[in-house]
Amino acid sequence: MIRYVGFSSLPLLLTSALAFANPAGAASDYPTVTVVDYVLGCMQTNGQTRRALESCSCSIDVIASILPFEDYERAETFKSMSLTTGERSGLFRESAPANAASTGLKRAQAEADVRCF
Repeated sequence: MIRYVGFSSLPLLLTSALAFANPAGAASDYPTVTVVDYVLGCMQTNGQTRRALESCSCSIDVIASILPFEDYERAETFKSMSLTTGERSGLFRESAPANAASTGLKRAQAEADVRCF
């Protein structure tokens, strides 16, 4: 028997489908542009293959399950600012907050490497 599903049920069905597609909700707190940026960068490093896409997608999901977005964003900011030159850029490489943020991200990435690659 075919049953008609009205439009009022559509949001509930889509929400249910998304919950099953990403059961842990891993990267759901990360903005889409951040997830895509990570996956594209990862694929440039690991090859432009379907396998790399799957591994890189898995990797950002694992990182997101370990590291809240605010911590990820902080670590990425310190990382990009540490690449600048000049006296003041040392603050972004050598300060306690920079080291803590970097250590947290490195640990999350190491766990992601173990699980996904």
